[in-house]
Amino acid sequence: MLTISQELADRIIAHARADHPDEACGVIAGRGGVPERFVPMENAERSPTFYRFDSMEQLRVWREMDDRDEEPVVIYHSHTATEAYPSRTDISYASEPDAHYVLVSTRDEQDVEFRSFRIVDGVVSEEEVRFIP
Repeated sequence: MLTISQELADRIIAHARADHPDEACGVIAGRGGVPERFVPMENAERSPTFYRFDSMEQLRVWREMDDRDEEPVVIYHSHTATEAYPSRTDISYASEPDAHYVLVSTRDEQDVEFRSFRIVDGVVSEEEVRFIP
């Protein structure tokens, strides 16, 4: 189960809506599996159907997390026209087995679709999300 503050979830959703029609992406860094610090990142592809972290930005962010004794607790991105479920490409790029992979769909302006998955060795498992104040 992913336990995340409503504030962090709202920031992910706001980032996804702001970058629409392109996919948004980023990380929530933390310690001990607890999501704490919102790190929005640039979608190097600037695409409505695909995201990729800029390699230099990713190196900087991962080094910063190392320096702060943090880990990528949540890796998030948005889908702009489809449900919030990992694509084959998302699954093939999932390289952090301990991370929660959060997807937000921005296909409906009124409805928020916020889902979390574990992706380990190509196997996708949806998990419950608990929002805390």
